[in-house]
Amino acid sequence: MNSLFLAAIMFAAYIIAYHTYGKFVAKRIFRINPTAICPSEALRDDVDFIPTNKYMLFGHHFASIAGLGPIIGPAIAIIWGWIPAVLWVLIGSIFMGGIHDFGSLVLSLRNQGRSIGDLSKEIIGNRVRILFLLIIFFELLLVIAVFSLIIAMLFKLYPESVLPVWLQIPIAVYLGYLIYVKRKSIFWLGIAAVITMYITIVIGAYIPVQMPALFGLDPLVIWIIILLIYVYIASTLPVQTLLQPRDYINSHQLIVAMLLLIAGIVIARPVLVAPALNLVPEGAPPLIPFIFVIIACGAISGFHSLVSSGTSSKQCDKESSSLFIGYGGMLTEAALATLVIIAVAAGLGLGMTTGNGTILTGVNAFNQHYASWQAASGLEAKLSAFVTGSVNIVHSIGIPKNIAVALFGVFLVSFAATTLDSATRIQRYVVGELARASHVKFFSGKHPATFIAVILAFLLAFYNGSGRGALTLWPLFGTVNQLMAGLALLVVSIYLIKQKINAIFTTLPMVFVIIMTGWAMVINVQGFYLASNWLLFSIGLAIFGLEIWMIIESLLVIRTAMSHSLTRIFHKQ
Repeated sequence: MNSLFLAAIMFAAYIIAYHTYGKFVAKRIFRINPTAICPSEALRDDVDFIPTNKYMLFGHHFASIAGLGPIIGPAIAIIWGWIPAVLWVLIGSIFMGGIHDFGSLVLSLRNQGRSIGDLSKEIIGNRVRILFLLIIFFELLLVIAVFSLIIAMLFKLYPESVLPVWLQIPIAVYLGYLIYVKRKSIFWLGIAAVITMYITIVIGAYIPVQMPALFGLDPLVIWIIILLIYVYIASTLPVQTLLQPRDYINSHQLIVAMLLLIAGIVIARPVLVAPALNLVPEGAPPLIPFIFVIIACGAISGFHSLVSSGTSSKQCDKESSSLFIGYGGMLTEAALATLVIIAVAAGLGLGMTTGNGTILTGVNAFNQHYASWQAASGLEAKLSAFVTGSVNIVHSIGIPKNIAVALFGVFLVSFAATTLDSATRIQRYVVGELARASHVKFFSGKHPATFIAVILAFLLAFYNGSGRGALTLWPLFGTVNQLMAGLALLVVSIYLIKQKINAIFTTLPMVFVIIMTGWAMVINVQGFYLASNWLLFSIGLAIFGLEIWMIIESLLVIRTAMSHSLTRIFHKQ
């Protein structure tokens, strides 16, 4: 199949879905009120709460939810064939992920900008709130520790990215200064900032930076320490100082990268060389349920509910902006996931060089990379497949390969850094919420909570001395992340039921996600037991138990709400 035809169908579907299903849900289900006062205005402190132009906020929101998720997931799930990957990204984003992100944002907007975990106290109960916050805390702890490692690894893989990534910080700070202090026009300044950033990318292509070993420490370890210090500072600064303007630049960077890929697809029209279906690849787990766990971002991801209710809701200027930011952001991420699928399913076929210098093209190039589950599942394998395919595609429009490599290296690091920053800031909120729930108010302060968030990630990363400690627990991340998506939809569904609104549009996705995630969790826990991996077995079993507990508590609340409704109907009659 020609990749241009596939891209055209998918993009058209996303646009139609936004203007039909998305607007239907906004009007009929969530009943958006454009005149409602949002937390950004009611609780404005110019640090976390600040009314923000919806296009600026879209940039922050999109950059935060995207990260590396819509790249890594599709780049490995393609081993089952491009049809399953495409179908899940299409259906999942429109009918599940979009509603999940949008619903989490709306609920938080109507509850003082509180996180989805915290506000579950009023919607379901205090025990559920504590359980949910603990699950969120565990996921964010993994994200901070692992993404610090990922960025350090990317700096080593793509030294061309080091200079542009760090120069992006002063560019973003100056952009924020001009917009918020000098009140300059965001449009032209944004264009100037993006152009400046791309100039630094060209410079980085010719001036790669390799971190040397210092004080007997491995370069990887040094980068992780630097990144954790940086993320502490970044996550305590006012959002308009660095977070918003940098994510605004990153969102434009992503749009440029996507447009370059689309232009390359139009020019090269690469044929999909990946198999349409490959139901039993060597060494792979079963397609169902694992494709629904491996492709998270791009279809539906629990981390998105943390961004929607953790940071975006504190900056959203009015409820009418929430559809564009929440539902629109999810569909834009799905468009990115579609381009990733094309990059690895078709772009690899344009040529790749093996370790011994042999150049492979077509099906042989794809099979070399995806010979087995073990060959395709490593972090470096996932990222290099995307970069190689993307470089091949954009090279067809005349961009030199060394600059293209720098461009996509910066692209990967920038979005990983955005995820790291957002996760740390959200973890600060979660620590604060847990501290208030435990009546330990000191740790709810900005700096004590951030210190706990960063130091625990540091201890997890270095508990074995290598900086890779969090990778021990990383196999649990996929199922925990999707479990959170199901639980967020559960909270949204109960909210709608209590408001006497038809909750079928959130309940069906919730049931599907929880069943698939629970199924995958059971298989994983069984595998941990058979492998005598008692650490992962114990944690996986505990998380699965928390899930069951939350569902039981929620069902009791639903039963009570429905009983009250029936009683009122009976008395009216």
